Amino acid sequence: MSLDTQLTGWMVALGIGLLLGIERERRKGTGSERSAAGVRTFAITALLGSAAIQVGSEVLLSVVTAAVAAMIGLSYYRSRSDDPGLTSEFALVVAVVLGGLATRNPASAAAIAVVVAILLAARAPLHRFVRDVLTELELRSALIFAAATLVIWPVLPDRYIGPYEFLNLRSTWSVVVLVMLVGAGGYIAIRSLGARYGLPIAGLASGFISSTATIASMGARVAEEPAALRPAVAGAVLSTVATVVQMGLVVAVTSPETFQALLIPLVCSGLAAIAYALLFGLGLAPNPLAATIQTGEPFNIKTAAMLAAILVTMSFLIAALRKGYGNEGVTIAAAIAGFVDTHATAVSMAAQVAAGRMQPSEACLPILVGFSANSATKLIVAGTSGSWPFAVRVMPGVIIVLATAWLSFSISRI
Repeated sequence: MSLDTQLTGWMVALGIGLLLGIERERRKGTGSERSAAGVRTFAITALLGSAAIQVGSEVLLSVVTAAVAAMIGLSYYRSRSDDPGLTSEFALVVAVVLGGLATRNPASAAAIAVVVAILLAARAPLHRFVRDVLTELELRSALIFAAATLVIWPVLPDRYIGPYEFLNLRSTWSVVVLVMLVGAGGYIAIRSLGARYGLPIAGLASGFISSTATIASMGARVAEEPAALRPAVAGAVLSTVATVVQMGLVVAVTSPETFQALLIPLVCSGLAAIAYALLFGLGLAPNPLAATIQTGEPFNIKTAAMLAAILVTMSFLIAALRKGYGNEGVTIAAAIAGFVDTHATAVSMAAQVAAGRMQPSEACLPILVGFSANSATKLIVAGTSGSWPFAVRVMPGVIIVLATAWLSFSISRI
């Protein structure tokens, strides 16, 4: 080991010890019940871990870590207070290990130390979030998402199976996980920003959960409170931006080539929605109206299961119709499915491209047909869920977004 490597290890280890020690020193307390470990103890412990690696090996580091853990346990037994916490004790053990790691991989050791220091310093907000902010339903939803991501996804086969080899379980579930994650992002945005910035931002955020449901909610809000007309229209149209963004994400995950072919229509339609919403959003007060949209669970297993079922059904129908009727049959299937969910249509078409059965340019037309069918659903919802003033302002926005997508697609093919 060169002298430069040794010096780097020493310096990083010392920095790690000081970083963790300074944070713990501030929470050490005073008097007879103060914590035993402070800035000096952490610095020395981290240097001890670095010395163990440089003098010996991983075996010596293990012995030193075990010895430090034993001394910490003895100290905790002799001087434990009414507080049963072991955070400082475990942080001291981490300091030893990171000190050793600093010699072999100083960048990783420093990064881990920063994360640990942030967790230590964020004690109060983390406790408040878990106890007061996070609900039981949200916790259950997070566990569902963890199971979907860490338990189900890794065991799914990454190959095409079934009749016409229409289904790739790994790819399909990846889209389901992505949609759940994006929807949860919208849920968090509503929780943290909706009541502060009002209906336009809440409409954009809740559009990642369901744009159609958002339009219905905004219309119902206007029916109850006519003064909410302008911000509600802005929020309803902005929810279509979420539809465009979400569709782009799921297509990009399934087939980057298809996403590239659709990029111009997606960008242009999203910009058109933003521009139209700004006509109603400009001039509003910083808190025009509090958002009271009910979003349910951030990770909804029923929604995920329904989306998975739609994706599987759509994949089979598209593969079967394409086998029997060519691209015309695919377009018909896309139009029918678009009334239910435009993302499922887009993913199914992108999957055909990923499997080598279609060209990206051939998939764009059915995807836009499904987008059109879904826009028709939004028009119906806008016309029936709220007041007539709400409908006559939202429906042109939806039509402009759709027309912009088709026009930009036509121009891009010239």
